[in-house]
Amino acid sequence: MLGLVTFSLAALLPCAPVLRAQRSELKPPWNMYSPQTDIQVGKQNAQMMAKQLPLCNDPKVDAYLTQLGLRLVSKLPTRGVEYPWEFHCVNDKSINAFALPGGYVFVNRGAIEAADNEAQLAAVMAHELSHVALRHGTAQASKAQLAQGAAGLFGGLFGGSTGGALLTQGVALGAGGLLLRYSRTDETQADVMGTQVLYDTGYDPRAMSQFFEKLEAESKGKNPPQFLSDHPNPEHRVERVNEEIDKLGGQPANGKRDSADFEAIKREVLALPTAKKIAPAAGPAGGRGVPPPPSGHFAEFQGSSYTLKYPENWGQSGDNGSASFAPPGGVLPGSDGQGALAYGMIVSVTPVGDPNDSSALANATQQLIRNLQKSNPNMRVVRQPSAVKLNGQPGLSTYLGNDSPAGGQETDWLITVLTPQGLLSFLAVAPQTSYSDYDKTFAAILDSVRLTR
Repeated sequence: MLGLVTFSLAALLPCAPVLRAQRSELKPPWNMYSPQTDIQVGKQNAQMMAKQLPLCNDPKVDAYLTQLGLRLVSKLPTRGVEYPWEFHCVNDKSINAFALPGGYVFVNRGAIEAADNEAQLAAVMAHELSHVALRHGTAQASKAQLAQGAAGLFGGLFGGSTGGALLTQGVALGAGGLLLRYSRTDETQADVMGTQVLYDTGYDPRAMSQFFEKLEAESKGKNPPQFLSDHPNPEHRVERVNEEIDKLGGQPANGKRDSADFEAIKREVLALPTAKKIAPAAGPAGGRGVPPPPSGHFAEFQGSSYTLKYPENWGQSGDNGSASFAPPGGVLPGSDGQGALAYGMIVSVTPVGDPNDSSALANATQQLIRNLQKSNPNMRVVRQPSAVKLNGQPGLSTYLGNDSPAGGQETDWLITVLTPQGLLSFLAVAPQTSYSDYDKTFAAILDSVRLTR
């Protein structure tokens, strides 16, 4: 595998007794999304992150991470779900790693350099893989939607509420997104499952607690490890890992700790040039980066009652009910610190009362606007609803104004139309100072809409 020595698992790993009856049983949290949604959302976010993160771009390192990752995956309880695992090295010296839903794993070079041996690196990766298997990312998104409700979800994308951004927040870089915002209970579950995976693959499971001890020691310095910033640190973390080792039957006699492959890859990583820090372009918020121009080439999306085309360099999040489309850098921290859409479009379907009522479209549109204003107190109607046609069907066009997470004010163009499923809404968002750069793209997206039955 790209010059790496490959061993059979039987020869590489010692046999370790597995006392499954005594190990902790881990129950994934409630989740309203399917594993297929995890894969879809993870893939879309991984593509965006690959463009924004400084990847190592070293085939040997990525091949080693893939080999090690798949070895751990072979003992990971995924409950029958086959994830399209991908492993990438990030050229960032901070000690960190994260896994997006669906199995897209990013490991900072800093984590490889900080690990004393392969078992410690395997511990970091097993922890992240456990988040994927337990589906913690979309479970957090489910909890957010349950708290907000459909209207709150839609309105919250403008920075007005904590849980509103849902899956769209995952478009934001790295662990700042909701998809990677775990609770301390999630962290404990990942620690325990990661320890079980280490044990079952024949690694010394103490490597998990040893790496945490290393992180805690470094956290007392001026620059605490990024891992502890992105992953809430549960109380008695080391003790809980050691307790799980006891439940598994104690420390295995021949637990694997290191390999020649790891030492070779660590030397490879240490020799990599350090990624240059690229200053963000001046933006409307005085330094925040401006997204790249929308592509003239379009990808197609199939919704529950419509199809549309959107720029192929934009990411897409959500499912066929509610979906959002945003360019790289289109999601920024809102006033409450949560991710908020600054550039892009949100599509949502809201149930209505009697769709045959002659005033149903106007009434449902006004109700939607009121719901948006509840979540966004500074939102106002700039131009009252006017009649338009969308794919030949009567609709309404309304212009709104709101505070932009990019700074200053934003323009929100709302198009609504009735479908058998309910009120279909398209909300185009951009800062006022940049709106003219997106107007043609928004119009092209709406022109591409085809309503289905």
